[in-house]
Amino acid sequence: MVLRTAIHAAVLAAALAMTGSATQAFDQTHYPDLRGQWRRAEAGTFRFDPAKPWGPGQEAPLTAEYQSIFEANLASQAAGGQGIGVTYTCQSPGMPRVTNGYGPTEFVVTPETTHILVENIYDSRRIFTDGRAFPDHIEPSLLGYSIGRWIDVDGDGKYDELDVETRGFRGPRAYDASGIPLHRDNESVVKERVFLDKADPAILHDEVTVFDHALTRPWMVLKSYRRQTDPQPLWVEYVCNESNNHVHIGNENYMLSGDGLLMPTKKGQQPPDLSLFAPPRK
Repeated sequence: MVLRTAIHAAVLAAALAMTGSATQAFDQTHYPDLRGQWRRAEAGTFRFDPAKPWGPGQEAPLTAEYQSIFEANLASQAAGGQGIGVTYTCQSPGMPRVTNGYGPTEFVVTPETTHILVENIYDSRRIFTDGRAFPDHIEPSLLGYSIGRWIDVDGDGKYDELDVETRGFRGPRAYDASGIPLHRDNESVVKERVFLDKADPAILHDEVTVFDHALTRPWMVLKSYRRQTDPQPLWVEYVCNESNNHVHIGNENYMLSGDGLLMPTKKGQQPPDLSLFAPPRK
């Protein structure tokens, strides 16, 4: 009995030592201070490149094929359609659109994972920083699979930058609400450099570079986010389905009127196929 008690005590002591060692190994002061709520620094709409105008003004380096797809998408939107993006169905915008900063954002840094939490639809990201390599098989997702590495840029013993690579996507995905398309093969690779502004620690930058077969060259943009000054910023619960009046049937998008009736979204739109319903009785 004494031996068993001694063994249990030794195991407990070892476990506590390991826990203490792991806790000690993660020193928060070695990482940049990302606490608080972050919002898009630039005013206006949530464009992929905040330095350029909406839609065609983004000057996306699309191939001829995907430029035609983009223009058809713009024509569809002008006629009342939703274009390429499917966020109106309450799906996540996916990567790289999720970097556009449309919702309040929070960064949670842990020893093995950095979480980027976005209060919107299904937008929160998990970036593994434990030294792993990309797995042989990645279950495709709208947000992809992200691996990051903290970098001490100036050699002062403190991390300055998080370098991230994301791959393993499914679609459809668009860069922003204008419907700039990514390639349907979903073989995109998105690389990011996330770092605080040296002159103003209340500004966070994300340099995003997209490698995609729908592009003639990699597309790099710089996004900025501002830390909110309110010590207790408002976190609003957003449930997309509660206020969503879009109804997606087949390949068509319809809407619900105020009295709950199905209505078209564009001129000349045909009603959905009701062949599987019994005809109404007279």
